[in-house]
Amino acid sequence: MPSEFDLIARFFTRPSRHAVLGVGDDAALIEPTPGRQLAISADMLVAGRHFHADADPETLGHKALAVNLSDMAAMGAVPRWALLALALPEADEAWLAAFSRGFLDLAEAHGVELIGGDTTRGPLNLSVTILGEVEPGKALRRDAAQVGDDIWVSGELGGAALGLRHLSGAGLLDSRDALDCLERLHRPQPRVALGRALAGLARAAIDISDGLLADLGHILERSGVGARLELARIPNAPALARHADLIDDCALNGGDDYELCFTAPGTRREAVLDAARAVAIPVSLVGEIVHAGGLTVVDAHGAARNIQARGYDHFGPGSPPV
Repeated sequence: MPSEFDLIARFFTRPSRHAVLGVGDDAALIEPTPGRQLAISADMLVAGRHFHADADPETLGHKALAVNLSDMAAMGAVPRWALLALALPEADEAWLAAFSRGFLDLAEAHGVELIGGDTTRGPLNLSVTILGEVEPGKALRRDAAQVGDDIWVSGELGGAALGLRHLSGAGLLDSRDALDCLERLHRPQPRVALGRALAGLARAAIDISDGLLADLGHILERSGVGARLELARIPNAPALARHADLIDDCALNGGDDYELCFTAPGTRREAVLDAARAVAIPVSLVGEIVHAGGLTVVDAHGAARNIQARGYDHFGPGSPPV
């Protein structure tokens, strides 16, 4: 059976291109770009909580990095380096080959260098720390929204949550919709290019991992403002058109979209649209930041809807595993 060090060398060691010292020592050495701030984030994916233990390892490798890249996107940062810590029930070389392929292919696509981490025996657990860079004063922060800002979201919402419902035994979807929704769930596309295009243009941002209402609520809380959200403007995933009764649950309160929700001054509306077109990522204007008063969701006629935010909380009530 290969040793821990054999596994690291075979599946996760690549020549260092940007780090001063990468995988293979007690610590990596990096040299940040002069005049840039470091943006650092960490995420953990746990078998039985975030994914099924028999999940496809290549898509799991993709998602393990994608959720961290999404954090960089939400900050308007350029992702540069990543650390990967794995707890593995056994040294399954075929599983590791597929997982590392999914992880490293996405890393290559975004110019991210894997510079270290750890492996140990234990229940399947994936932990990634990512480091990026952003120009001082241009980071997109949750506490920066202002009254009068437009509220935008990228892409389409609710497909991943609908896919999870289907996968959990509901059998909701036909083959075409299932393929689309499960791709959204398992292989999210982090909006790094859009985040970079919005740095210095938008004000506040967050990635939609726990549901639009819950995640927008974090911006409102940190910024001390309220919001008016127009339900008719929410860009739903195509499959939701055939499951309209699930729009509230999936598009507003479903997780795993990894799209961006951001605010920008109304005077910059055309600039936001130009930035989105430049990186070929659609964005939708869905509401407005208002004075403190919480989050109001209105229908096409302007009537308030009573929709409660039910974002995922690992320690809250009603938070079952996958």
